[in-house]
Amino acid sequence: MTDYDRFARFYDHDTAEFQDDVDLYLGFAQRAGGPLLELGCGTGRLLVPLAQAGFEVTGVDISPAMLQIARRKLEAAGLAHRVALMQADVRTLELPQRFRMALMAINSFMHLASLQDQLQALQAWRRLLLPGGLLVIDVDNPHPQLLVEADGKLDLHNRWEDPDTGATVLKLVSRSVDPALQLQDIVFIYDEVLPDGHVRRTVAPFQARYVHRAEGELMLDKAGFALEQVYGSYDLAPYTADSDRLIFVARRR
Repeated sequence: MTDYDRFARFYDHDTAEFQDDVDLYLGFAQRAGGPLLELGCGTGRLLVPLAQAGFEVTGVDISPAMLQIARRKLEAAGLAHRVALMQADVRTLELPQRFRMALMAINSFMHLASLQDQLQALQAWRRLLLPGGLLVIDVDNPHPQLLVEADGKLDLHNRWEDPDTGATVLKLVSRSVDPALQLQDIVFIYDEVLPDGHVRRTVAPFQARYVHRAEGELMLDKAGFALEQVYGSYDLAPYTADSDRLIFVARRR
């Protein structure tokens, strides 16, 4: 696990318009019931709507800077009493509480950068779920052609205005792909063009391991989960080779 503090202050601006998965998690949470556990909760993008819906939630992240932002957002929304925040490594997570549902949203599972890390984490999460508890994991569907096209490129991924500094922020993304290890070396580059013309650059490298459907199903089985369904979109469309998402839904055996 690498240090995500470096891009914590950019995260909410970068994801401000992304709400596509909120209804999916609210639906599963209503079905499973609380308490809920969000793994890799970041700045609280999902913690807020889940708490607003009345659920008791525990959010876990390895980044103190991410959790600090999440805490401020929850306090501002008057929701801090419903959400417990914890800084920890999700691979070795231990908590006294047991949960009816755990979730790891939009590619966070890929930050576990080896097969061993991913399996170890799944085993740890199983211990935190009540019997029959639900686990939902959402990752990119790894299209081989898209991975090939991304390898070695530097792309402009997003652009926004920072209301606090007046800077124009450009987010650049570089990827290097190792198909043998299913591993991407990714670099986020944030260039802040300040009003006086100066540029301030923040570089945040990390690794992400992509997962194929059959491999994910085998890992879940080995970790003690019974697969319920695999979906290909946030609308719960059936998974196909052309799906954008790879969403695993499983229950603790």
